[in-house]
Amino acid sequence: MTDTPIRLLLADDHPVVRAGLRAVLETEPGLVVAAEAATAEEAVARAALGGIDVVLMDLRFGKGMNGAEATARITARPDAPRVLIVTTYDSDADTLPAIEAGATGYLLKDAPPEDLAAAVRTAATGRGTLAPAVADRLMNRLRAPGTALTRRETEVLALVAEGLSNQAVGARLHLTEGTVKSHLARVYTKLGVDSRTAAVAAATDLGLIRR
Repeated sequence: MTDTPIRLLLADDHPVVRAGLRAVLETEPGLVVAAEAATAEEAVARAALGGIDVVLMDLRFGKGMNGAEATARITARPDAPRVLIVTTYDSDADTLPAIEAGATGYLLKDAPPEDLAAAVRTAATGRGTLAPAVADRLMNRLRAPGTALTRRETEVLALVAEGLSNQAVGARLHLTEGTVKSHLARVYTKLGVDSRTAAVAAATDLGLIRR
């Protein structure tokens, strides 16, 4: 095992969270918190400067770029650091975009400190770590692909859950109202429901959209 420390970038918009992560990780041998970022944009810029092995990335930063978008930009660069998502959100609407964006691992903020440190070390080697809840959900999707929603279907249903009309959903996603209706029809079929309310309830229970 090399003596070279693993240099970390903490990307989270809450100072208390960053301080907590720093306190946990700096007690671990071989881990060094080299930088912090309060926005996704700052994380992308700092990662581009080099000298970072693993970025611990939150998913939501309020205004501006989100964590999945930042992950995609970071991992697209040559010799990019690994990105480990550390968040409170475990729905498909959160996990799938992050993993598609190139995240090496996905951990929840309630993970024990030893799991966090192990996930960082695993990510540094290029191997993946998934929170148990996330891993279970992905396995269930593979076992029952008929109920799996596409990314667009998930986006449509998430906006419906916010109370948006089909027309408003279409405007938000740059789709025609007819296309939105087609997506919802497929969602109803997959979830075995016949209404918007039932679809939202079923998808929430299955963890397909955010609670």
